[in-house]
Amino acid sequence: MSDPATQKLALVTGASRGLGFALAAALGARGWHVLAVARTAGALEELDDRIRAAGGSATLAPLDITDENAMAHMAGSIAERWGRLDLWAHAAIHAAPLAPAGQLDAKDFDKSVACNLRATAALIVMLEPLLRAGQGTALFLDDPRGGEKFFGAYGATKAAQIALARSWQAETVRIGPRVAIEVPAPMATATRARFFPGEDRAGLADPHAEAARILAGL
Repeated sequence: MSDPATQKLALVTGASRGLGFALAAALGARGWHVLAVARTAGALEELDDRIRAAGGSATLAPLDITDENAMAHMAGSIAERWGRLDLWAHAAIHAAPLAPAGQLDAKDFDKSVACNLRATAALIVMLEPLLRAGQGTALFLDDPRGGEKFFGAYGATKAAQIALARSWQAETVRIGPRVAIEVPAPMATATRARFFPGEDRAGLADPHAEAARILAGL
């Protein structure tokens, strides 16, 4: 069993499915303690089972990242218990249904802004001191769909999220934390299936293989 005082600590937002799930599982299997955040408690419990089966440990937080009070409480709890964060992997996303720009649903667009942009901005403010204390890394996952037809809500808000991350990256080169931005290969995830129903998934990457590749690069 790892010493909690020296064990690496990773926060994974959007840990219930897809690449977020795979990153959390891989980190847990490598001996990190994983703080797993997602709205779906059942999927988090499945993740916890997988991590424990690999000999790892996790803390589950069934929370909505757009709830700023809940996120502030979480950040405060991390500060009180650990005083630092070694890695924040931000995989949470709202994937609005594809639609022409002239027919965007206002509710879906607002959800996209709230999750993909506003929550990201709030989390950067909350987590920067913890990452700096741990000389840690913030990991963002780009999906460059901006400007593609029918991807108005998702593409615009994801592009804005990455633009924010790139600004943070440039600002923190000397003082930390390190900000890494990776572009995963097309993967066989539920989100992609929503965007491309009926697609032949045989040639798509496995999320767990992509997680291993990305973590190796870090």
